[in-house]
Amino acid sequence: MPTQFSLYAWLSHAHRLHKSVKPQNSMHPQITEYIICSEKHKETLAALRELVHDSVPGLTEDFKWGRPVFRTQNNFAYLKSAKAYVTVGFFNFGKLHDPQNLLEGTGKEMRHIKIKNVSDIDSNLLKEWFKSAAV
Repeated sequence: MPTQFSLYAWLSHAHRLHKSVKPQNSMHPQITEYIICSEKHKETLAALRELVHDSVPGLTEDFKWGRPVFRTQNNFAYLKSAKAYVTVGFFNFGKLHDPQNLLEGTGKEMRHIKIKNVSDIDSNLLKEWFKSAAV
């Protein structure tokens, strides 16, 4: 009988690996823990993390300001779990093409979008934005 491998089990396994071995893909153990501890948004956070890695090979993960932050030479994106959504934030948002005005915020250098669940993720758009922001 095949075994079902739940997202929680996968994240728990990944977390144990991160504690014992430095992974090649620069996954940060505190980010894995952040995802595991997220009450409502585990699946969304895990999918967004994977999408960032798929979009920007060689990136580095950091855990700053209480949230996952992704960088190449500079910080380019972050994730933040809120009660009703996950915020995907972008540093230097001026690099992003946003003709539909989906980005929110009023800061000089940062903008964000809100993702309520995994089905709201526009992979093509976010890949484009992650690539553009990472340069």
